[in-house]
Amino acid sequence: MPERSPVPLTDASREAVRRRALLVLSLGQVLGGIGFGSTISLGAVITERITGDETWAGLPTAAVTLGAALLAVPLASFASRAGRRPALTLGMTLALAGVVLVVVGTGLGVFPILLVAFALIGAGQAANLQSRFAATDLATDRTRGRDLSIVVWATTFGAVLGPNLVGPGERLGDVLGMPALTGPYVFTAAAQVLAIGLYLIALRPDPLLVARAAVASHDRGAAAAGTPEDRPRMARYAVVSIAGSHGVMVSVMAMTPLHLVHHGADLSVVGLTISLHIAGMYALSPVFGLVADRIGRVATILLGQVLLAAALVVAAWGADAASAVTVSLILLGLGWSAATVAGSALLTEASSPRRRTIRQGRSDAVMNVVGAAGAAAAGGVLGMIGYGGLAVCAMAVVAAIAVGALFARRSPSAHALPTERAST
Repeated sequence: MPERSPVPLTDASREAVRRRALLVLSLGQVLGGIGFGSTISLGAVITERITGDETWAGLPTAAVTLGAALLAVPLASFASRAGRRPALTLGMTLALAGVVLVVVGTGLGVFPILLVAFALIGAGQAANLQSRFAATDLATDRTRGRDLSIVVWATTFGAVLGPNLVGPGERLGDVLGMPALTGPYVFTAAAQVLAIGLYLIALRPDPLLVARAAVASHDRGAAAAGTPEDRPRMARYAVVSIAGSHGVMVSVMAMTPLHLVHHGADLSVVGLTISLHIAGMYALSPVFGLVADRIGRVATILLGQVLLAAALVVAAWGADAASAVTVSLILLGLGWSAATVAGSALLTEASSPRRRTIRQGRSDAVMNVVGAAGAAAAGGVLGMIGYGGLAVCAMAVVAAIAVGALFARRSPSAHALPTERAST
C-alpha cells in the first residue's frame, strides 16, 4: 500500500534515514543474490536436459533479463508514484511466483512454462537493480558512487552463496522428492520470502519519499539553484555503457556453465566458477565506487572496459582450460562492476530530479533487453564458433563503448561536476 509522503526532516534525521535505508537495501541484496546465483547456475543445464538442444540453453538467462527489462519501467513508475518500498516488494513477490513455476515446469518437462517462470524471476532482478538507485535517493554528489556501490557490494554474500547451494539443494530436493535439479530453488524461495518481509517491515520511512519531501520543503528559487542541469547526451552514454557492459557479461557468462559441462566439469565446479564470477561482479564494487567519486564516472567506465577486454582475451586464448575460464569470469565480473557502478552514478547525476526515477527504470529496461538478446544469441554463437569465438564477438561491444566516451565528453551540454572535471 502506498504510504504518505513524510514531512521534511532535519539534516540529522535525514542522515539517519539514509543509513537505515542503506542497511535495509543491503540486506535485501544479500537475499536477492541467493536467488540470482542459483537461477543462473542451473537454467542452461535444465533447459538442455528438457529440450535436448544446446542452442536453446541461453533462453532461461534471456528470459530472466527480458522479464527484468519488461518490468523495469513499470516498477520504476510504481516507485515514482508510491515509493521504493512497495515497488521492491512487488518485484520480489513476482520473483517468488517464478521460482514456484520453475519447479512445476521442470517436473512437467514443459519448456514454455520454464520460460514464463524465468521471466517472472526477472522481476526480482529488476527489483535488485532498482535497489542500487534507491541507495542514491538521499546521497550527495560526493557520496553517490560510494552509497550505490555499498548496496551493489552487499549482493556478494548471497550471490556467492547461491551457486554453492546447488549441491546441498540437490540433496534436499532428493529428500523432498522434487524434480531433478530443482532442489536448490527451495533456498531461492526462502530467500525471496525473507526479502519481501524485510522491505515491507523495515524500509520505513521510504527514502524516495523522504528525498521528495526535502525538495518540496524549499522554495522554488532555492530548489532551482540547487538542481543540477539535465544533461541528456551524458545520460544516454551512461545508459549505453551500462547496457553494453551488461550484454557482454551476460552473453559470455550464460554459456560458461554449458561450456564447462561439455568439457567434463561437474556441477560443483560450475557452481564454484559462477560464484567466483559473481564475487568479481560485487565484491570490489565499493572500490569502484570510491574510484568513481575520486577520478570521475567516465574514467571508471573506461577502466571497466579495459577489464572486460582482458577477460575476453583470456577466454578466447584459454577456452579449453577450466582455470583460464575461471580467471576470465572473474575479470568479466570486475569489468561489469566498474562500468555499472560508475554508469549508474553518472546517469543519476546527469538527470534532473524530475526525470531521474523514470530514466533509471528505462536504463534498466535497455540493459536487460541487451542482456536478453546477448544471452539468446550466445547459444547459437557457441554452437557455430565455440566459446573463444563468442569472446571475440563480444570484444566489438567493448570497443564501441570506449569510443563512445569521446563523443560524450565533447558534448557542449555536458558541463562536468567536480568529479568529472578531475577525470578530463
